[in-house]
Amino acid sequence: MFVDKAKIYVKAGDGGNGAVAFRREKYVPRGGPSGGDGGKGGDVVLLVDRNLSTLQDFRYKVHYKAERGQNGQGSNKAGKSGEDLIIRVPPGTVVKDAATGEVLADLVEHGQSFVVARGGRGGRGNARFVSSVNQAPDFAEKGEPGEERWILLELKLLADVGLVGFPNVGKSTLLSRMTAARPKIADYPFTTLSPNLGVVETGPTGRNFVIADIPGLIEGAHQGLGLGHEFLKHVERTKLLVHVIDAAGLDNDPIEGFYVINKELENFNEKLARKPQIVAANKMDLPQARENLARIKSNLEPRGYEVIPVSGATGEGLRELIYKIIQYLDKIGDEKVEPVEVKKYTVKEEDKIKVRREGEIFVVEGKTVERLVAMTDLGNETALKRLQRAFKNLRIDELLKEEGIKEGDTVRIGNSEFYYTELE
Repeated sequence: MFVDKAKIYVKAGDGGNGAVAFRREKYVPRGGPSGGDGGKGGDVVLLVDRNLSTLQDFRYKVHYKAERGQNGQGSNKAGKSGEDLIIRVPPGTVVKDAATGEVLADLVEHGQSFVVARGGRGGRGNARFVSSVNQAPDFAEKGEPGEERWILLELKLLADVGLVGFPNVGKSTLLSRMTAARPKIADYPFTTLSPNLGVVETGPTGRNFVIADIPGLIEGAHQGLGLGHEFLKHVERTKLLVHVIDAAGLDNDPIEGFYVINKELENFNEKLARKPQIVAANKMDLPQARENLARIKSNLEPRGYEVIPVSGATGEGLRELIYKIIQYLDKIGDEKVEPVEVKKYTVKEEDKIKVRREGEIFVVEGKTVERLVAMTDLGNETALKRLQRAFKNLRIDELLKEEGIKEGDTVRIGNSEFYYTELE
């Protein structure tokens, strides 16, 4: 079954906690702090694998979690870092943030990888907090929580050639004749409900290419009518289009239908209409097609379209069509797939500290301050005092006062809540 959309939850590993420990060794007077750092949490990594062609596996497993880092130990022993979680995806996968719809990555080449969720860093042990004024710190950091998010995976097929045209013009039949693919074929519209891929092999020394049968388009496809929006996106990745028309005109006029489909391609994406096209005038085994061929050629060839008469039923003209496709592909060359635009950041908005009201609660937001709270052992008085000093340095108290906070009000930062108290 072909699946080209999936929504999954990814959670990177949390960092390990730092250790609070002191040296207790014979002949070592005044053994100092020796708590080691926690290990880093594992990342969640998307990796392109050319052996995959669908997102079907993600229908059965939705939640993916990487390994957390191990806690630090005494004698300055650092915890082991968590293993990265590798998730394999097919070439042509576009990754989006499910909450915002923002494009995070466009994965098109075999071996290309993208870290979709970063593991938290390990907390520092108490040995890291020794200073001239604190020779024996009795606190350590907790591990940083790993990133977590829901993401959308969308697959855009990577094929050299795309077969386009109205339903029932014979695209699937041509694909089955030219390749080893065996798509479902029947004499009614929308037999093909998902794209089919096939490889055309022209011999040990010839050029092979991948061809995709895109489900039939209808007028209004760019607005989502029929199967339009679902599959027009797959045409974007192709280098060349083979526009299949029913030369016999059994369901619609072949010339009129040709321009209707091209208009739909243009309305969906102007670049599609500019892709080179070969016209395959199909069903030449029917007498009506023979009669219409001259009219089709006289209309389309002056406009720069090469018309190749073919028959999916008998195999007539398929060899000529294949060689014509190879000529076009050789002329186009090995151009790179144009990637989807991915937004680049300079200063990330979430790094800025903001304060807002949520009913009677004051909510402080910002990646820096949320991470600081998450990594603080709130049950340790020394660690809590250090956190309060950090709040003052970040001017959080000033931001809260600007919002009208009063003594005893509740402040929420991340998953923790505090009572606001004026410090002398």
